[in-house]
Amino acid sequence: MSHHGGVIDGFLTGQLLVASPSLADDSFERAVVLVVDHDEAGALGVVINRPSTIDVGAILPDWHVYSSKPAVVFDGGPVGRDSALALGALLATRTPDTGEPLGFRQFFGQLGLVDLDAPPEEVAGDIAALRVFAGYAGWAPDQLEQEVGQGAWFVVDCLPDDPFDTEPEELWHGVLRRQPGRLSWMASYPDDPTLN
Repeated sequence: MSHHGGVIDGFLTGQLLVASPSLADDSFERAVVLVVDHDEAGALGVVINRPSTIDVGAILPDWHVYSSKPAVVFDGGPVGRDSALALGALLATRTPDTGEPLGFRQFFGQLGLVDLDAPPEEVAGDIAALRVFAGYAGWAPDQLEQEVGQGAWFVVDCLPDDPFDTEPEELWHGVLRRQPGRLSWMASYPDDPTLN
């Protein structure tokens, strides 16, 4: 198994996709996407830097109290917007050998998907952070690889706090700024290069 910058066998689960300034698709302009699942069958991710104005309590009253600030529903992507999914981070005291807690499916490091049908109080004791998303981003087989190859996305490591950042609007700049070399220059890329 070849490890290269956190990527196992070319699959990007647990990595961040940062939209290149040249990516002109409205759904993904300046998006930061956490890849939740990626294999031969395609990829699934959630946009982690687009908070909505909808309070989590408005759609999932039982989960509101456990949601990381800002406790709003995030716009996770263009697919399945009528369904909610939740990302959670396990408390550091939970290790793989304590087994997965109820209602939680780990996919990378301490990150996992939270089963919103599980009783919140039973899940909440094991998780340090929670964020609710409406919709997700999906890619057909090889589609994400092609988009990355074409330079539409920068693939970078996800820090544990990224998906739960308290200032998600700053994430696109912040994630790029911390990258080495040329990528960090992209953070100051103007919104409309034709205006310069």
